[in-house]
Amino acid sequence: MSSLAYHARRHPVFTGIGLLVLVLVIVAALFDWNWVRAPIERYISQKTQRTFKMDDLHVRLGFTPTVRMRNVYFGNAKWSKEEAMARVEMVEFSISLRDLPDKILIPRVALTKPDLVFEKLKDERRNWVLAEPSESSSPSKLRISTLSVDEGRLRYFDHGEPFNLEVIASTFDPAQQEKVKDADAAPSNNRYSTRYAFSGKYHDAGFSGTALTGEVLSFQESGVPFPFNGDLKAGTTRVRVEGTIADAADISGIDTQLRIEGETLANLYPFLLLPLPASPPYSLRGHLILKGNRYTIDDLEGKIGSTDIYGKGAYVDQEPRPLLTAELHSKLLKLTDLGPVIGVQTKESGGKPATSQAATNKRETAKAADQAADPNHILPAGKFDGSRLEKIDAEVTLDAARLEVPSALPLESLRASLRLKDAVLDLSQLDFGFAGGTIASRAKLDARQPIINTDLQVDFKKIQIAKLLPKQEKIAQGAGQVGGALKLNGRGNSIADAAAKANGSLHLAVVNGRISNLADAVSGLNGGKVVQLLLSGDKTIAVNCGGVAFDVAGGQGRSTLMVIDTEETQIVGTGSFDLAAERFDFLVEPKPKNPGILSLRTPVRATGSFKNPEFQIEKGPLLARAGGAIALALTAPLAALLPLIETGPGVSTDCGRVKREAGSMPKSSRKNR
Repeated sequence: MSSLAYHARRHPVFTGIGLLVLVLVIVAALFDWNWVRAPIERYISQKTQRTFKMDDLHVRLGFTPTVRMRNVYFGNAKWSKEEAMARVEMVEFSISLRDLPDKILIPRVALTKPDLVFEKLKDERRNWVLAEPSESSSPSKLRISTLSVDEGRLRYFDHGEPFNLEVIASTFDPAQQEKVKDADAAPSNNRYSTRYAFSGKYHDAGFSGTALTGEVLSFQESGVPFPFNGDLKAGTTRVRVEGTIADAADISGIDTQLRIEGETLANLYPFLLLPLPASPPYSLRGHLILKGNRYTIDDLEGKIGSTDIYGKGAYVDQEPRPLLTAELHSKLLKLTDLGPVIGVQTKESGGKPATSQAATNKRETAKAADQAADPNHILPAGKFDGSRLEKIDAEVTLDAARLEVPSALPLESLRASLRLKDAVLDLSQLDFGFAGGTIASRAKLDARQPIINTDLQVDFKKIQIAKLLPKQEKIAQGAGQVGGALKLNGRGNSIADAAAKANGSLHLAVVNGRISNLADAVSGLNGGKVVQLLLSGDKTIAVNCGGVAFDVAGGQGRSTLMVIDTEETQIVGTGSFDLAAERFDFLVEPKPKNPGILSLRTPVRATGSFKNPEFQIEKGPLLARAGGAIALALTAPLAALLPLIETGPGVSTDCGRVKREAGSMPKSSRKNR
């Protein structure tokens, strides 16, 4: 008896199992999986209610079986206008048996010449969910870890956003990278072997670009980074990225160098849903990192217009609104670069009109609107879309060491801090270094209603008169400081609209003042005093007090106090202004305190628009004095001087009242600090 027969008779069970395994191995090796292809096609077609076909099927068994199919066709959902969801020359994928039935984990998918269509409806139905139609809006159990594509096309339509995308994939030899057609998108090393050319629209904003990757992309829930080199163009905006990204379908990690440039920051809104302001052309770069739900950008630097910017920022994707934080600095901030932020057109910015946020994607519309605006107005009329403040929360600070300003304004530095939460923008700090002092501002914009409500408070602190009028030597050689406060509340979606309906008050006061005696004499039209000072020399005299106070209602301001009191002259006045029409009308009357000769004391009127003011001497009192002098001259030449003799009826001002009504820091302002 042979040894094999002996062992079979002695151990029949083990022998039977061994023979069964041997038979299964032989069957598996010789089995043609195409024998079950038709039943599989019928089963999948029935379960998904879509046509599923393939020309060839092969399976390699194991704990992670590998399936290969050729000439695959998979029909689309009934609601789609596209006939097929997938046409692929060859599909090869593996299945993790360990993860069944909790999820269908596909560790690897390789596609050759695929033509894929993915769609998502407004009601969240998705054509790629492999479930019964009644359950098609439930979360998919399918997970794909890695993906490689050899020549193919993918189209994606999200009808809810709306968003559409087309991607054309092609492979190339890294050793021949210099032959890549798009030089800007050429890889910087041999890590890249697949090129994706893409184009589409997002919220009616078109975009296109290229992306270079390695042979394999991590796709879902892998956390494995893959090399990435991308270039995106959207209108005038261009983005360049190079680094690593994890999970292309649902990005879980980013570590890249980012460069972005464009015509205005506002054009980024359709893509980022960030209410960034209109701005001059910009170019920024930095190190972008994503960990969890937090994007951070470090080493941020670049320019907005001619202004240098550096700092850091973060974006947290959270509910109910994302949070943007930024800490920005500038060594030299050109104030004209901030003009477009509030709708101001400046020659320094190249003569280009400001782009309003309401037309960030329609530059031509914004240009036409700006050209149609009244050229005699200076208050910005550019509309601000308050609904954008509902999309995000923000905390931002800006610190500019030095300012460059037009028209030689004595602005020196800037510190700003804002907080946006639940559509309420609190500009808690907007402080300018100004003429040796400070203009400290605080504003709150409430955009929870269609019309924005604005509260503004500005405190003027220790502003030096000498720096306000550096070219007026006779005036500036004196000393003195100006202080005061402005409080306004208005409703409107532009600065001009809010100002036209504003209510509030304005108070300004002069303290520790001195002024040129010659300038004081000229203000009273005291010719004799002018001649005397020209012969004997000028000197400064004290300003006892000075101040103005206005009440503002419905955009109309009316003076309740207007006075400057020196040792020799009291200057009083009245006036009004209209913020809607941007016009003003002031009447100032000098009242010398001491007797003088050759005096033509008469009121001076300042009137006109904010942009084109006019000054004139009131003719009535002047003609009365001049006429009297001429009449007396006909009879007695010496008597002609009588009407020009100033008897000095002016009285000293109640400076206590001035300080109470136009103090540098009114009580209402102190309470709000």
